[in-house]
Parts: sequence; C-alpha cells; structure tokens
Amino acid sequence: MAIGGLIGLLDDIAALAKLSAASLDDVSAAAGRATAKAAGVVVDDTAVTPQYLQGVAAERELAIVKQIALGSIRNKLIFILPVALLLNHFLPMLLPIILMVGGTYLAFEGAEKVWHKLSGDHDDEKPSVAKGPEAEKKIVSGAVRTDLILSAEIMVIALSTVAHQGFWSQMVSLIVVAFVITILVYGVVALLVRMDDFGLKLAKRESSGVQKLGRGLVTAMPKVLATIAVVGTVAMLWVGGHILMANLGADGTGWFNAPYDWVHHIEQAITEATGALGGILGWSFNTLCSAVIGFLVGSVVVGLLHLVPSKKAHSA
Repeated sequence: MAIGGLIGLLDDIAALAKLSAASLDDVSAAAGRATAKAAGVVVDDTAVTPQYLQGVAAERELAIVKQIALGSIRNKLIFILPVALLLNHFLPMLLPIILMVGGTYLAFEGAEKVWHKLSGDHDDEKPSVAKGPEAEKKIVSGAVRTDLILSAEIMVIALSTVAHQGFWSQMVSLIVVAFVITILVYGVVALLVRMDDFGLKLAKRESSGVQKLGRGLVTAMPKVLATIAVVGTVAMLWVGGHILMANLGADGTGWFNAPYDWVHHIEQAITEATGALGGILGWSFNTLCSAVIGFLVGSVVVGLLHLVPSKKAHSA
C-alpha cells in the first residue's frame, strides 16, 4: 500500500514537472516572439542613447551607461509593466490607441530629424563637455525620460504579442522581454562608446598589424556612430509608420483598415511573384510604405508644432 502510494506520488510529481516544463517552454516561446516583434524600436533606442554621451569624460561613460540602464529597467518594471497589464485586463481597447500615440511620437522624432538635416540649420551642434555629478545627473535623467517613451512602445508591442496568454504568463514574458531588451540595448551602447578607447589601446601595442587595427577602429567609430544615427532616424519613421498603419484597423479602433490591407496585399503579391527574393522584396515594400507613412504623419506634427508658437507670437 505504501509502495503504491509512493509510486502514485512520483507519478504526480512527474506530471507536475512535465506541466511546469511545458509552461516554461510556452513562456520562453512567447517572450522570444515578443522580443523579436519589439526589435524595431530597439534599433531606435540603441541609436539614441550614445548621443547623450557626447563630450562625457571617457572614464565616466560606462558608469553613466549603467545608470541609464538601471533607469530603463525601473521604467519597464515599476511604471510600464503594471499599467500595461492592468489596461490589457480591464481596458484592452486602449492599447492600440496607446500604440498609435507612441507611433506618432516616433514618426514626429524621425521627421523632425530629417527636416532639421534638410534645412541645414544644425544650431552649431557641438557637444558640451559634461563634468561633475550634477551634469551627469542631467544626462542620466534626460536619457531615462527618452527611454520611458521607447520602453513603453517596446513593452506594449511585446504585450500585444502575448495578449492571448494568461495574466501570469504575460507578466513573466514581459519581465523576460524587459531584461533581454535592456541588456541588449545598453550592452551594445557600452561597446560603442568604448570602442574608440579600445582602438587606442590596440594602437599602442608592439605588433604593426594590431596597431593598424586599433587606428582603424579609432578612425571608423565617428562614421559608425553617424551611420547608427541615420539608421535610428529611419527606424523611427519605419516603426512609427508601421505601428500607425497596423493599429488603425486593430480591435478597439477599427477606424481605417485600408492602408494596412492595401500594403499587405501588395506585399503578398510581391512575395509570391518574385521567387527566392520574394520575402526580402515584400518586406522591403512594407518597410518603405511604413517609413513613408511615418514621414508624412511626422511631418504634419512637426508643422503643427512649429505653427503654434508663431500664432502665439502673432497674437501677442
């Protein structure tokens, strides 16, 4: 009798272990899908952060990146995660609207950068050298405020991927996304801001080949950072436009399906008609349309924001 009870207990434990493993697999898969879907905003986040470190003393760069990363985790876990889960549970129809607000902001940021570049008015963009704890606090607080908006987009996009899961599965998946995205973004940022110093160290080695590699890194880093800034601008327009296009017809809004349906049908037609390159060409068409929509919407917001001060000045 005791042996039979022991065997039954072991069977129950084995069944629970299998159920737990399956649940962990489901959470891992959901977190993976959510992270991949939010990756577009990650490009933007990675491109924006190094701009806050221009002019900072080299020995303080990693410390500041660490502070910004901790602020980013706080944003995601303490502020964004509870609000997103509560909204998804009680007012899920608001999530597409929140996404569109964030998409409009990203489109505005991208369009403003484009128009600023085209106007040739760069406002003597010379980085001021930040020194002392107060200056560092301003850098960190400014970067964390920007991160709050981008992190909100990342978490809400991730939540839309796991919205069909149970509450606890959603929460665990979003916690995983928060840590993975933060480590990815600020790990890359830390590498970028320290790469030129690493190049200088290599340039002092005895080997001529290593010296050449070090000098190449030092020479290349300004171009790499400039390229990342361009990629970040394109990512803002692309991600912002796609969020707007996809959520105009989403559950909770359902206002205007036409843009998404039109782009999606043409993307499918391109994919089916172009063979091996179909996937890349179809995705490229979707991305181009998203970027154009982002630029148009962002340009409208830029224009409106530039008109408001002029009207006030005129009325005064």
